[in-house]
Amino acid sequence: MGSLFYGSSHDPIEIPDRVLAHVKVVIATKLRRGESFTMSWRHPSGETAGRSTLWIQPSIPLRFVFGGVEPEVLDPAVLQTYANSANSASGLTVDVEEHASPFAAPVEAS
Repeated sequence: MGSLFYGSSHDPIEIPDRVLAHVKVVIATKLRRGESFTMSWRHPSGETAGRSTLWIQPSIPLRFVFGGVEPEVLDPAVLQTYANSANSASGLTVDVEEHASPFAAPVEAS
């Protein structure tokens, strides 16, 4: 299980390594271009029900921490799906459940 640290929060957002690896590439690509966007997810089982959204922009500190030592194998189709989602009006939406597979389309925010 990986962690995403955003802004000044010391509380990580836990995301499976496979999903986090794909999210990292999409976020890094958009930030390198100076593009801001939102990232949303439904709270996983065991947490308070609901969903969260972050405003991702270059001036806010961001750190990715992976549980595994070896880099994840990236799927180009998943990267394209996530990139398209990040470029949409609703922003990047991901499934942060531990059983989540980045090989399915992102969850639509309601």
